[in-house]
Amino acid sequence: MTDAPAALFLGQSFEGAAENLLFKRANRHGVVAGATGTGKTVTLQIMAQGFSDAGVPVFCADVKGDLSGISQAGNVEKFAERAGKMGLSLTGKAAPVVFWDLYGVKGHPIRATVSDVGPTLLARMLELNDVQEGVLTVAFHVADKEGLLLLDLEDLRALLAYVGENAQAIGREVGNVSPTSIAAIQRALLQLEQQGGTAFFGEPALRLEDMMRTSLDGRGQVNVLDSTRLMNSPRLYAAFLLWLLSELFEQLPEIGDPEKPRLVFFFDEAHLLFNDAPKGLLEKVEQVVRLIRSKGVGVYFVTQNPADIPDTVLAQLGNRVQHALRAYTPAEQKGLRAAAQSFRTNPAFDTAEAIQALGVGEALVSTLDDKGAPTVVAQTRIRPPDSRLGPATDAERAAVMAASPVRGTYDTAVNRESAEEVLKARRAQAERIEAETASAAPRARASSRQTPMEALTKSVLRTAGSTITRELLRGVLGSLKRR
Repeated sequence: MTDAPAALFLGQSFEGAAENLLFKRANRHGVVAGATGTGKTVTLQIMAQGFSDAGVPVFCADVKGDLSGISQAGNVEKFAERAGKMGLSLTGKAAPVVFWDLYGVKGHPIRATVSDVGPTLLARMLELNDVQEGVLTVAFHVADKEGLLLLDLEDLRALLAYVGENAQAIGREVGNVSPTSIAAIQRALLQLEQQGGTAFFGEPALRLEDMMRTSLDGRGQVNVLDSTRLMNSPRLYAAFLLWLLSELFEQLPEIGDPEKPRLVFFFDEAHLLFNDAPKGLLEKVEQVVRLIRSKGVGVYFVTQNPADIPDTVLAQLGNRVQHALRAYTPAEQKGLRAAAQSFRTNPAFDTAEAIQALGVGEALVSTLDDKGAPTVVAQTRIRPPDSRLGPATDAERAAVMAASPVRGTYDTAVNRESAEEVLKARRAQAERIEAETASAAPRARASSRQTPMEALTKSVLRTAGSTITRELLRGVLGSLKRR
């Protein structure tokens, strides 16, 4: 069996039928769920490579480091027996991969400007409360009003200091700006810097078209974000991926339902996006997921349990792959029932019991059919990948990066004039004017002071002037009388 031209072959059902994901329904989003060690990463890998083979660019996060193996050809002999039972012929090939890394260590750096991220997502990264987020929004308003470019965290620090120094005047226009809140934001920025967040903010900023390339042979580029270090900063990870989704939503034009997606986006460890997220942020996620499909983008959440995803978002996910779940606690049993109830029932087995009985590399699969309706859930053996299972070596990663189509584009940071430099110049000018004014004041006072001799001379001249004036007046009056 080979991949159908209009579908991605996921695996074979226990009854022997092919389980496919239709490309023209792939922009209706999906979820890949299951407990640790049940095969989620392998499913993500075969889906990413399947989309790539169809000419669809892919973005996915590599949380554990083993997804990097998609850049290397797989061991065909190792999975020959499993593939043979499915009628599948493995070719042992690598996907066209570009490695990315927010820190620029294991891939090309990804940067965005502070202005691009905006106050809402930045507040999420900094874990600010509502009052502090309001102050941050005021700071962005001041930057817009005064034409200050916010490119990196140093720009934001300088802006916050400026807002604090002018809090009274700014407060009269847009509301109270508390020095306490500004200090709290500055401390949060320091924590973000210590977590390595500084590397993400700046220029050159990422251009989306560099993630949406196809190779010369027509395959879609697979963008692998190394997240092994990024996972130590879960808020930064979640906010970054939401920013990327938001940028796609804002920049891509409407195309409706294409024959295949323009881009497929895998959001691994998806629960990090929703944990403790404020209502406004959840509404933003729901809006993006609901509307971005018409931009030709498919979003696939990868998580341990579908219950990690809010119902409003889960309702938008039409294609589902559920690996095994374990239910030992009441909370886990509740999540298991919710996962089972999200599928279209198959009369041949009990869905809840089947989820618990699945082995490694097996899953319950339900995708959207030609009419957009979910198919009956099927117990499925997931196909083996053509690329390597397991991580790429450092040498192999370096070779992939050396051949990267974006090599040299983002590797060197650029620091052009922005808010920090402008505000520093303003402060220097103000200090210079103040110094000149201060030095001119003593001279003015000195020039106004008189010595005793100068005062006596002026007094004599005034007296003499008055005497002469009186004598002249008497002379004039006397002359008039004689006439």
